[in-house]
Amino acid sequence: MKIAFIVNDVNTEKAGYTTIYLALCAHKRGHKIYVCGVSELGYSADGRMIANAKTVGEQQFKTKETFLKALVGSEPQPISSRELDVLFLRNDPSEDINRRNWAQSAPYLFGQIAMEDGVIVLNHPPSLANAINKMYFQHFPEALRPRTIITRDPKEIEEFYIEQKQRMILKPLQGSGGKNIFVVDKNSKANMNQIIEAISLDGFVIAQEYLPDAKNGDTRFFLMNGVPLEVKGKYAALRRVNKDGDIRSNLHVGGKGEQADVDRPMLDLVKILKPKLIQDGMFLVGVDIVGNKLMEINVFSPGALNMISTMTEADFGGAIIQSIEDKVFYKNQYGRSLDNITLATL
Repeated sequence: MKIAFIVNDVNTEKAGYTTIYLALCAHKRGHKIYVCGVSELGYSADGRMIANAKTVGEQQFKTKETFLKALVGSEPQPISSRELDVLFLRNDPSEDINRRNWAQSAPYLFGQIAMEDGVIVLNHPPSLANAINKMYFQHFPEALRPRTIITRDPKEIEEFYIEQKQRMILKPLQGSGGKNIFVVDKNSKANMNQIIEAISLDGFVIAQEYLPDAKNGDTRFFLMNGVPLEVKGKYAALRRVNKDGDIRSNLHVGGKGEQADVDRPMLDLVKILKPKLIQDGMFLVGVDIVGNKLMEINVFSPGALNMISTMTEADFGGAIIQSIEDKVFYKNQYGRSLDNITLATL
């Protein structure tokens, strides 16, 4: 199998990133892997997606660090959709906001070209294009979500603040990774208009119900093919604990990870996601759970899988690559009669 991973920029990848972990898992299983930045994508005169990608030879690697070093240090190789079996889109559009706006949706456009050439593209590109901001979350059943409004009108936000008994969350519609998230309560009310103005510079403002359980952190839970990712009775889930005084539990802003306790209410909660994820061809997603609510659904490049695998001693990366191998097998058997959106979650 030949599989290409699309990231924002190969040179900014780190050994602990989920994409590098998955690429190494595929390499260890004997597959030819390529890793390509968004700016290295292109379209050829004969109607194919092309790219200049980094790759490695058949040598074995003892660590993710040596694998990444060899990958980054390799000479770029031209590839095209004609020679690929799978294209795995793992770029984070929020990383390119106001820096490379053109790069946010480019992989989903080129991914659709690759689909026309018979490549299995994960997650399904048109669905990713529709999920490029947090509005996608609002298409899931209301029972899953905190009460939310999305607006640029300070008066509407003020009314929501009162409705929420003077405590709420403000954050931008587009973005991820815990950026520009604010708690507004009686102590910070004086700064509310300033916060709204700052967030509004980049678009719409999300005002959201404050969940008291958020102070205890959240749980990052991976779903594959619409169901919880599980290996030998262990779930791909991580408890993320907030740094003191910070509502955000994201690992890169100081949150700490520990093994999660996956219980029946949590499984019942994520079960509700399955129909929509299947409908949209979302192969691998990460959901963030606080109490009995979902705070976010990351369909682009959910992280922490490497840490979860180490902590649980479960080969989640192998399970993901095995599922992709199965998709290639089905594609080879059925050809064009199975479309990409079906294969994505088969």
